[in-house]
Amino acid sequence: MAIKQFRLPDVGEGLTEAEILGWSVAVGDVVKVNQILVEIETAKAAVELPSPFAGTVSGLLVEAGQTVDVGTPIIEIEVAGAEPDPAPAKKAAPAAEPAKREPVLVGYGVAQSATTRRARKNGPVPAAPAPAVPAAPAPAPAPVAAAAPTVAPTHVLAKPLVRKLAKDLGVDLGTITPAREDGVITREEVERAAAAPATGPIAAPAVTALAEDRRVPIKGVRKATAAAMVASAFTAPHVTEFLTLDATRTVELVERLREQREYRDVKVSPLLITALSLIRAVEKYPEINASWDEAAQEIVIRGSVNLGIAAATPRGLVVPNIKAAERLRLRQLADALAQLTATAREGKTPLADLTGGTITITNVGVFGVDTGTPILNPGEAAILAFGAIKLQPWVHEGEVKPRWVTTLALSFDHRLVDGELGSRFLREVARGLEDPAVALL
Repeated sequence: MAIKQFRLPDVGEGLTEAEILGWSVAVGDVVKVNQILVEIETAKAAVELPSPFAGTVSGLLVEAGQTVDVGTPIIEIEVAGAEPDPAPAKKAAPAAEPAKREPVLVGYGVAQSATTRRARKNGPVPAAPAPAVPAAPAPAPAPVAAAAPTVAPTHVLAKPLVRKLAKDLGVDLGTITPAREDGVITREEVERAAAAPATGPIAAPAVTALAEDRRVPIKGVRKATAAAMVASAFTAPHVTEFLTLDATRTVELVERLREQREYRDVKVSPLLITALSLIRAVEKYPEINASWDEAAQEIVIRGSVNLGIAAATPRGLVVPNIKAAERLRLRQLADALAQLTATAREGKTPLADLTGGTITITNVGVFGVDTGTPILNPGEAAILAFGAIKLQPWVHEGEVKPRWVTTLALSFDHRLVDGELGSRFLREVARGLEDPAVALL
C-alpha cells in the first residue's frame, strides 16, 4: 500500500488558483477512478474534479472554503501496489503559539495534536478541581435611604385598549393616580397625562442597535469579473449610444410564438428576438464583431458570432456564450438561450462556454431597468444593453397611442468602432425589434 497525493490541477487557461467549495468524500471512503472527489471554483466557473486513483481516502489536506494554488496537494489516497509519492523537502516552520491552531503545511496535511477536530467534537477534558479556599467575608453594605414606594406595572389596573393608548402616547401608567374607586385608569386620564407638561427630566429615546457589518471575501468568479471589468474600462475607450424604439410588434410576436405547439416547452421572451436581431445586424456589419490584438497591432474580425449573454449568479456575473449563433434557427436559438441561462444559474457552466465570446447582450430589463452604460466584455468590441419594455404613449401612424416601448444602449470600443458604424449597427438592431420580420427573414 502507498499514499498517493492528488494535486490541484490547472483546469483551463492557465488559472493559478481555485477555491475548495466542498468535498464529496471523507476520510476512510473507498473511491474509484473518475469518481467525483471535490467541487472547486476557479475564476471562470465551478468544476467537479474526478479521482485519478482507486483506493481509500486517507486525508483531506485542504478544508472547504480555502483558496489554494494550482499544484497544491489537496487529498491523499491509499492505493494498493503503488509507489509512494516522493516527499518534498520540508521547510523549517516557526514555533507555534500555544493558543493558536497549527497551520496546514502544503504537502504534509494538518499536523496532529491534542486539539484535533475529533477532540473538539467530544468536548475538552475537564480540569481537576482546584482546592476550596474560604471566601473572605463580604463587607457590610452601606445604609441606603429608603426609596419612595412605586406601583409595580403589574398592579396597575387598566383595560387593554387603555394600555395600548398609553403605550402609543408614551405615558407610564404607574405615574397616574386613578380617580375611580376601583382603581381602574381611564382613557381620559391617559390623555390628560399625555397632554400635561413634563415635570421631570426627559428620558432619552431608546437607541436601536445597528446591524453589524458583513464582509464577503472577494474571490472566484467575482474576483475575476472585477479585474476584467477594471482592465476593460481603462484599456478600451468606451462610447455608449442610446436608442428608444417601439417594440410592440416584438411583444405581439412573442405572444404568438408562445401559443404555437413548437414553442410550448421552451421559454420565449423579447430577449430571444433581440438576440436574433443582433445576429442579423452583425451579418450586415461584420466589423462590429471584432477584437483588438495589441501584440500584433491588428484588428481581428471574427468569422462567427459567439453570442455572450450576461447572467447574474450567486457567485457573481458570468458571460457564457453560444458558439456560432448565426447558424441557429429561431427555435434552436431559444433552446440554446434556455440551456445557457439554466446552467449558469446552477454554477455548472463549462469553461469552453465562458471563453471565445465575440459580442454580448446584457438584459437589464429583466430587473425593471430602462437602460444603462454597459462595460465591454474583455476582448470584444461591443455590448448591447436591452432595457425594460413598458407600455407608454407613443406617436404611431400620426396619433398618440399606448405602445410597448424600450431603450437599447450600445457600448463599443472606439478603437475598432467609429461613431458611424456604431450608430448604423444600433439602428439595425432596433429595426429588427420594430419589425421582427426583418430579422426572421
